[in-house]
Amino acid sequence: MGSGPNVAVFGAYGHTGRFVVAELRERGYVPLLLGRDQDKLLALAQAQPGLAARQASVDDPASLDRALNGAAAVINCAGPFATTAAPLVDAALRAGIPYVDVAAEIEANLDTFAHFAERARASGTVVVPAMAFFGGLGDLLVTTAMRDWTAADEAHIAYGLSSWHPTAGTLAAGAISGQRRGGRRVRYTGGHLEYHDDALSTLEWPFPAPLGPQRVIGEFTMADVVTVPSHLAIPEVRTYMTAKAAADLSAPGAPAPAAVDDRGRSAQTFLVDVLVRSGGTQRHVVVAGQDIYAVSAPLAVEAVDRILTGRTRATGVVSAGAVFDAPDFLRALSSHLSLHIPLDTRG
Repeated sequence: MGSGPNVAVFGAYGHTGRFVVAELRERGYVPLLLGRDQDKLLALAQAQPGLAARQASVDDPASLDRALNGAAAVINCAGPFATTAAPLVDAALRAGIPYVDVAAEIEANLDTFAHFAERARASGTVVVPAMAFFGGLGDLLVTTAMRDWTAADEAHIAYGLSSWHPTAGTLAAGAISGQRRGGRRVRYTGGHLEYHDDALSTLEWPFPAPLGPQRVIGEFTMADVVTVPSHLAIPEVRTYMTAKAAADLSAPGAPAPAAVDDRGRSAQTFLVDVLVRSGGTQRHVVVAGQDIYAVSAPLAVEAVDRILTGRTRATGVVSAGAVFDAPDFLRALSSHLSLHIPLDTRG
């Protein structure tokens, strides 16, 4: 049992929430188990002796205030974030504590920046949306690749997933995002988000070994188009997804992730290849690991740890690359991520 600060985890009984609870305990923090479903909370509390479980609902601000009482920070793992993010950020600001979430929903992340930036900055509170595999990791990698550059022409983030068995939360979040877009797709080009009805394109991406070249879906747009432009002067931000993983995600009755090790991780592996181009020079950063949901836990918990220990560069609503020392952050996760930073190339 940890003896460190209490960190509230909203959606603690969810797939990613359970990874976050385990990571907090491993790091010496005391998780407060929060969620909307009393029965699921009690079941989790029975499996996690000594941890407090507090039921709270996003449509009941008083319940959120009670749930956050005594917490040093809150990590929101409960989607759809279009529903949960704003009430939880609001409650965190009332409590005067940092807020971190693992939202991959583009529109929900945009809402957090748009609606809470001024208030969070004025109160000196750190709010970090999308502090997960999609959004946070990509932003850290692009920021690391930029190094001494203050601007670049393009950033490309290619996701090489061996497979993608989505959680129920991922599917629900995707459905809500699709509804908010009216079925359109989105890309970041010319320095702004653009909604469009263009057909999806496929191309081959030259992933390094061991993955090698793969067919990818072009403009498979993820939360990086919110996090990266929030602090970096890059007018073109494009993300790609291996076609096989995209097909898994959209398959009828797609199975949920299945644990294959004692940490509860699935067999899914990933390689993320980031390319940033300025003029005729391009820079790469490559990272590899296992299970995109599991790795979101150390990303979120490392963020909370750095906020609570004063290792931050900004306050307000901020992306990972803006508030943290990106290369140092990635190196701190060496037990979860394999990082490679090649030399600059011409191209």
